[in-house]
Amino acid sequence: MPRSVLAATFAVSLLAVPFAAQAADTSVVLDVHHAGCVLCGPIVKSTLARVKGVSAVQVSQPNGMSDVTATVTYNTTATSPAALIKAVTDQGYPAEIAKPAKG
Repeated sequence: MPRSVLAATFAVSLLAVPFAAQAADTSVVLDVHHAGCVLCGPIVKSTLARVKGVSAVQVSQPNGMSDVTATVTYNTTATSPAALIKAVTDQGYPAEIAKPAKG
């Protein structure tokens, strides 16, 4: 195979890598416990945002109790729900994947 064809193939594969990485983005909703103070939500948000592969974090306190809900968008090739849970748990906020509401 000529070198120019190999070079072109290599260049195209380099361009395709960012598109493949974007295709691996997904979201997870976490229930984060013991986060009722006024600073807890921002701490949870910044902790999750610092995890490699996380692109967006939204934190809300839907029921006014001591738990918050964190919706995290992340790249599945860089992190996992287990890593996200570990990050906030290590900060003192035990977390778990949110269970769907029973209707």
